[in-house]
Amino acid sequence: MSFRVGFGIDFHQLTTGRDLWIGGVNIPHEKGAIGHSDADVLLHAICDALLGAACLGDIGIHYPNTSPEYKNIDSKILLKKTVELIKKENYSVVNIDSTVCLEEPKIKNFTKQMQQIISEIVGVNITDVSIKATTTEQMGFIGKGEGIAAYATVLLEKHS
Repeated sequence: MSFRVGFGIDFHQLTTGRDLWIGGVNIPHEKGAIGHSDADVLLHAICDALLGAACLGDIGIHYPNTSPEYKNIDSKILLKKTVELIKKENYSVVNIDSTVCLEEPKIKNFTKQMQQIISEIVGVNITDVSIKATTTEQMGFIGKGEGIAAYATVLLEKHS
């Protein structure tokens, strides 16, 4: 048995007239993230962390934002496809630790639902998915409400 650690990061601009998807949950807010897909910053960071840990490149290689196939796609589908890719390499997820950076809205009331969605897709217990949130204390593009970011670290176990 061996273990691999992966790190993922994602950023999206925010604008009016878009839904705000974070961790597979549609969060009520006047602004949503801009992106080729549903722009779920947390699921994208987790996908990148999984792909990185398995040495399979990044989300842009597997799901390019130039492909009509992925236009407005639900990022839960991308996460499911990513989990299938790492399983083909005989990896399984041990745990996920993540942080979402945004000034508003506050997501504390949605994190359990996010954990449930992610744990079901990835195939781990809900207690193996950590989702934290922070602000940038009104500094930078996140602090001004112009964007959102997410960071994710994953631990994979390789099976022979």
